[in-house]
Amino acid sequence: MAVRTRNARRGCTRTRSTAGAVLAGLLLAAACSAPQDSAAGLTAQEIGTTLDRRAAAVMGHDTDAYLASLDPRATSFRAAQRTELENLADVPLESWAYKVKDVIGKGSGRVTADVELRYRFKGYDNAPMSSARTVELVRRGEDGPWYIAADRAGKDAPGLLWQQGDVQVVRGTHSLVLGVGRREGELRRIADTADRAVPAVSAIWPEPWAERVVVLVPDSVEDMAGLLGSPVASYRGIAAVTTGEVGGKGRAPADRVIVNPQAYGMLGEFGRRVVLTHETAHVATRSHTSAATPVWLSEGFADRAAYRQESRTAEEIAPELAGAVRRAELPARLPVDEDFGFGGDAATLAKAYEGGWLACELIAQDWGEEKLIAFYKAVGARSGRDGAVEQAMRTELGTTPEDFTARWREYLRERLG
Repeated sequence: MAVRTRNARRGCTRTRSTAGAVLAGLLLAAACSAPQDSAAGLTAQEIGTTLDRRAAAVMGHDTDAYLASLDPRATSFRAAQRTELENLADVPLESWAYKVKDVIGKGSGRVTADVELRYRFKGYDNAPMSSARTVELVRRGEDGPWYIAADRAGKDAPGLLWQQGDVQVVRGTHSLVLGVGRREGELRRIADTADRAVPAVSAIWPEPWAERVVVLVPDSVEDMAGLLGSPVASYRGIAAVTTGEVGGKGRAPADRVIVNPQAYGMLGEFGRRVVLTHETAHVATRSHTSAATPVWLSEGFADRAAYRQESRTAEEIAPELAGAVRRAELPARLPVDEDFGFGGDAATLAKAYEGGWLACELIAQDWGEEKLIAFYKAVGARSGRDGAVEQAMRTELGTTPEDFTARWREYLRERLG
């Protein structure tokens, strides 16, 4: 989900399947595994050993050991890797590990390996983040060790913050803020806002969650897009995005809130509170959000968390829908996922968020807070979209989509008319 600067508008959840995805289980130490049944055989195991040494050097902040795993002849690459390790110096790592997925060019003196990097921030991640990497390795000498000669993002995978510059770390009560190229005061203010967002979200979401949030603040919107592996145009005017894997698996994944410093900086104090509370709500509800969850529900609930303690009227929060009600142009249906696309009409996007927010407000008003939570969880517990909302409305709310839509349209007239 993201937040547009216009009226502190929100956007949609960005789910990554290759990089930034959350993997189950905890990694307790730096380690690397190679596919045991791989046709690469010993080569994959040897490459795994090289990557194990590299992982241990990262965890130990051992520059000499780190450089020892790199190709001695790759002068430029070694210099860049030294800088990258230095950029990681203040990052609180709990684990750093590699898994060899595939090896190309088997048996030759130079191979390319598809590798999964898994890492965790100490005290903040209950599960590791994952980043797909393509690693080139060379063997110096017939029976010599393998050296890393190149390391880049895998196909369609995003980059990593420490590849963009020296990472500055600010710790809050409930937050960890990592920034590149930003002033410490700015990062501290973001941490303070995130610290207020966490208890605000816990007050509305009673299910267990980590009650902490990790915020990444790159130097520019271009760098933000690099961390998301998407075109820059997708994020201009978007103040923040939360990445993570949805799936309704009941686990506590390692989400990241990524801030666009230019768009976020244009917001006032109110807008910044809304942005980070909205994003934090997505972090809290992630383990109960799945492919079955419609965007209007996930974004509407996040908006409800963000606006719940704000003294703004419905007309102020939902100006586009209020205008539509005054013009007798009431929407005929609840927002569909496509309405939340950033590339479409701005008014349609705004009305989609406003409509989702008011749908969640309606459930809380007519059925109660507990039923809103139960409905959210019931939808997310399904594996697919087909019938998920219909069944949850029947079992938790005792209604049908048709009846709910009619009540929602009347509710828009009451709140915004």
